[in-house]
Amino acid sequence: MRLSVAAAISHGRVYRRLGLSPRSRLDLLRNLVTALVRHERIETPWARADEMRGYAERLIDYAKRGDKDERAMRMADFWLTEKDLIHKLFKVLAPRFQPHPGSYTRLLQIPSRDGLDRAKMAVIELKGNPLPPLVRPRRDSEKTLLNQLLKGYRQDAQRAAAARGTPV
Repeated sequence: MRLSVAAAISHGRVYRRLGLSPRSRLDLLRNLVTALVRHERIETPWARADEMRGYAERLIDYAKRGDKDERAMRMADFWLTEKDLIHKLFKVLAPRFQPHPGSYTRLLQIPSRDGLDRAKMAVIELKGNPLPPLVRPRRDSEKTLLNQLLKGYRQDAQRAAAARGTPV
């Protein structure tokens, strides 16, 4: 009997498909980048947020060059579908991230979407935004492997101490 593991082979694809055609994928990414610049925090499926993150960070890198740079203006004009946000990109966000060399966004996983698809959801936000900070989920629950092992160790120590008759 032969056991095989299903593997996702990309065959030369370097990005997620996300839509029906390359044009719809690009429109979706442009709308997500525009929403991120406008609201500075958005909630979207994990795959979309992860794919959009690089484009948003690259746009901010270009914006740090200044609004006099022709390439930066062309990139902002292409990626932002709402043209009133170009001013915010160059006058608000670029000065905020000027001292930072990179990593302008934060990506946090949130509970999966309810409904039929149960999509893995995420919140992507620009660092330093005026919104209240998100609470990161704590990993110290009873279900983690380390806590299960510690719990078993404590029970064994209590049993051994009870057998000897000494309190723990």
